[in-house]
Amino acid sequence: MFFKSLLLVGALSIFTAHAAFAEEEEFNPFAPGAAETLNAFDAAYEAATGLSAYPTGHGDEVSPSEGCYQTNCAIFVDVDKSTQTLRLYLDGRLADQWLTSTGRPGFATPDFNKRFDGRIYQHYDSTTFPGGDYMGLGNMPYAMFISGGVALHGTPEGNWRNLGRPASHGCIRIHPEHAKYLNGLLRQTGVKNSWVSVHD
Repeated sequence: MFFKSLLLVGALSIFTAHAAFAEEEEFNPFAPGAAETLNAFDAAYEAATGLSAYPTGHGDEVSPSEGCYQTNCAIFVDVDKSTQTLRLYLDGRLADQWLTSTGRPGFATPDFNKRFDGRIYQHYDSTTFPGGDYMGLGNMPYAMFISGGVALHGTPEGNWRNLGRPASHGCIRIHPEHAKYLNGLLRQTGVKNSWVSVHD
């Protein structure tokens, strides 16, 4: 199986890019112009790092009827909003379970059943609201976008107490060490070999 010989993911390179997102703690995927803001951030990220914001390609290049699906994928991320937990399956086996924070009232996280969209950042830093930085990686470290502006990402220490209950602007927050691990797996394996389900 793919992960039987997988070594621990090593330290990932840290790249610097900046964008101005108008939220107090993190990007709001439902804000007007969110898609344009993300496209601008892609361009800034690529100019600063020389790397693509889509390191493993776009997930929509393979239709849902092709390739893997859920637990048949090398990586399957199952987010249960009703219990605020994320279950990580590797090669169809439950490998780990983590607390999450999905959208608080008024910012409900949508349901998804698809591949990650391919946009994967290691560093996010809001120049408008630079507070809440995590180890120089910004306030949305290791962001992995699911669709549009909705991402699964790490969160600064001040938000750790909220893990296990809805608290975000619509994204899915997890502990940054968990986000770092999953981000590394997605970069290594590729979004075409992954699936994410978000549901009640």
